[in-house]
Parts: sequence; structure tokens; C-alpha cells
Amino acid sequence: MYYLRAEASFDAAHFLAHYQGKCSNIHGHHWIVQIRISGSALQTTTQERGMLVDFSQLKSDLKRIADELDHTLIYETGTLREATRSTLAEDGFAMTEVPFRPTAEHFAEYFYQRMTACGYTVAEATVYETPNNCASYTGEEQA
Repeated sequence: MYYLRAEASFDAAHFLAHYQGKCSNIHGHHWIVQIRISGSALQTTTQERGMLVDFSQLKSDLKRIADELDHTLIYETGTLREATRSTLAEDGFAMTEVPFRPTAEHFAEYFYQRMTACGYTVAEATVYETPNNCASYTGEEQA
């Protein structure tokens, strides 16, 4: 089995609604995303011969997804009042609404699913919220 790992990053703010602690307030992170893909056969075409996939394409796809979140306020659906969203948008602030609590765990699953949708066989997605704290998602169910 062959494995490739690519990395991208984005800077974004978020908050955890209904959390009892500092993270309930808007704060930011330099998020780092690592994707590990797998495959058992290397390409045989001239351009990609000897490669699982072209690293440049893998990095480009991951960066495109990370860039969608870069320099935005990420918030969970239903956690900001309409008036708040409207005022922030009116003042030119970029926001990204997600249907989940914006935790590292959920972002690991989010990147796993998004890269899978790009056609990759994703073995693992890891998201670092801080340099020392990360969450990983493999898509495997635990018993």
C-alpha cells in the first residue's frame, strides 16, 4: 500500500456555542490540515508514471478547500442571530456557516469527506487547532 500526505493551512475565527469556557467567545486559530491518501497501484501513464497521484494536484485540491475557510468567521448554523449575521455581512466581514459545531474533530471529518468527494481514497484527515492539539478522522466505525 502506498500513502501520500499533503498539508494546507488557513487562518479563521470560530466559537463554540453553549460551551462553558473561554472557547465560547470568538477567537482565532492557525488551522493546519493534513490529508493522508492511500492506494495499492501506481499510475502508468507517461506524465504520472510511478506516482500514486500527482502531488501538485493533491496539494491544489486541499488548498482550494482550505482557502474557502481562510480569514472567515466560521459559525454553526443557528448560533448567530439574523441581525448579527446581517450586520457583519453589511460591514464586509467574511463568514462561513457550517452545519456542525466548528471543532477540530468535525473539521477532520469535513476535510475527509471533501477530499473523498474529489476522488481521493482518504486514509486519514488530521486537523491541528493549535501546534500541540489535533483531531483525526479515518471514516472507520469503532465497535
